[in-house]
Amino acid sequence: MLLEVKDVTVHYFKVPAVRNISITVEDGEIVTLIGSNGAGKTTTLRAISGLKHATSGEIHFKGQRIDKLPPHKINALGIAMVPEGRRVFPQMTVMENLLMGAFLRKDKNDIKKDLYKVIFRHFPRLEERKHQAAGTLSGGEQQMLAMGRALMSAPKLLLLDEPSLGLSPIMCGKIGKIIRDIYSEGRTVVLVEQNARLALALAQHAYVIETGDIALSGPAEELRNNDNVKKAYLGG
Repeated sequence: MLLEVKDVTVHYFKVPAVRNISITVEDGEIVTLIGSNGAGKTTTLRAISGLKHATSGEIHFKGQRIDKLPPHKINALGIAMVPEGRRVFPQMTVMENLLMGAFLRKDKNDIKKDLYKVIFRHFPRLEERKHQAAGTLSGGEQQMLAMGRALMSAPKLLLLDEPSLGLSPIMCGKIGKIIRDIYSEGRTVVLVEQNARLALALAQHAYVIETGDIALSGPAEELRNNDNVKKAYLGG
């Protein structure tokens, strides 16, 4: 098992955002968390990445407990997060943004190789725009940049928070293909996505989070055919 979230509760002030949730992620799979706004999906990713510490419970990555570690140490262990809203550095160039993603890497000689053999292969548009300020990119291009920046840390586990948010259907399809390509190269992905149809098409395993609790979990294909999931999230 690559990642285990065990009985985790997270509070914002005195209000619990997630309650006693348990999630497992096997090496080499896509796991998706679906649910409505405010259900606790982003909070779960923030707890895994160290941006928000759990009130109780434990999180283990590759057998090591990480829920008490700061974000930079969790990143150095091999977890990278692409936040909702992209959050690129708008005044910096595309290239500068990408290199920021590799800031903690020790294998400096491999950074340039990954830039051209991994990032620009997945995101050729970023190579075309590499000297352009990130703030001048389109929304879809900024999402590609945020994903590329995370991949520059050479993560074992990639956390994606709403990668299709605000994008056109065509761009959503492109982002979906990129996620499949990243997965096919051996990376593990935890995907938070309001576009449940896209998420369940990409994932092998899924969790439905409702008001801070896991309401349902199982193989993604089973959830796609679940009547309650269809009615609530797939428009069926």
